[in-house]
Amino acid sequence: MPDLIVPIVIIAALVVFAVMSTVRVVPQARRYNVERFGRFRTTLQPGLNFIIPMVDRINTRLDIREQVFSSRPQPVITQDNLVVNIDTVLYYQITDPRAAAYEVANYLQAIDQLTVTTLRNVIGSMDLERTLTSREEINMQLRTVLDEATGKWGIRVNRVEIKAIDPPPTIKEAMEKQMRAERDKRAAILHAEGERQSRILTAEGARQQAILEAQGDQQAAILRADGEAKAVERVFQAVHTNNADPKVLAYKYLETLPEIAGGENNTFWVIPGELTQAVRTVTDAFTGGTKDGTGVAPTPPQSETGDTESTQDEEGTPALTSGAPSLDAMSAAEQAREEAEAAVNQAKADAEAATQGKMSAEEPGES
Repeated sequence: MPDLIVPIVIIAALVVFAVMSTVRVVPQARRYNVERFGRFRTTLQPGLNFIIPMVDRINTRLDIREQVFSSRPQPVITQDNLVVNIDTVLYYQITDPRAAAYEVANYLQAIDQLTVTTLRNVIGSMDLERTLTSREEINMQLRTVLDEATGKWGIRVNRVEIKAIDPPPTIKEAMEKQMRAERDKRAAILHAEGERQSRILTAEGARQQAILEAQGDQQAAILRADGEAKAVERVFQAVHTNNADPKVLAYKYLETLPEIAGGENNTFWVIPGELTQAVRTVTDAFTGGTKDGTGVAPTPPQSETGDTESTQDEEGTPALTSGAPSLDAMSAAEQAREEAEAAVNQAKADAEAATQGKMSAEEPGES
């Protein structure tokens, strides 16, 4: 019995080894290609699988999940003879494990080389500017060519992306200058546009202000003219309706004369020739002079004795009877003349005061 223990142990070990060699557990998203006597037999699916030990063997283990392959930067010549370095990224997936294992020796290297050649063909038909602005077009062309070529390898290219396009340093410097010039141009345009809008708004405001001021001045002038017209009309009606005495008119004339001379913008004034007539009229009013304006009272009729004497009219009003003017008449005339001169002097003083006031008002503005 002890002699049988060793063979039993060996047989048990062989059985365990045979069972372990027969069972194959395939993880999820994995595929195993099985060969029998060097020939492809089947592809093991995920889960528990059985093979014949010493007859079948697993040739390749493949991952069918989507893979990412980043190629090294490749120098590519553009249509305008500029060398740019392009870095690409591929997203691919194994769809046929048998083809991926037996149709191509190294599918990663094959995809890399195919990507480089396809990229050179695509970029070679574009200039640098189009290359920099047509990434989507380049991606689509690369994906189309690679998907068609890798389909027979059991690989599907899901997406191709260009990570970077690096132009030569001189080109990069020129591009930076161009971009800086574009930014300066946009800034200058925006600044000019803002200044233009500001000036338009300022001019519009000034125009509105001028219009409103002109309308205000117009209304004020109309109202002022209406008032003056009504005042003149009333004065005219009062004079012609009441048959004003010339003495009153002469007195009002002298009363108005200082106001004419005292205007704000008057730098000199002119005494009209009618002033003499007005003074004479006032003088006649105080002296009872003749209507012809001579200032000499008519000679009264002499008495039978030939002496000159004072007489009274029918109303009892004393009248001069001598041929020469009396002292009272001379005093009244002198008083009227002095009043006229005083009015004229007052008008001159008012005019000078108005002129000095205007000059004083202009001096602070000039300083």
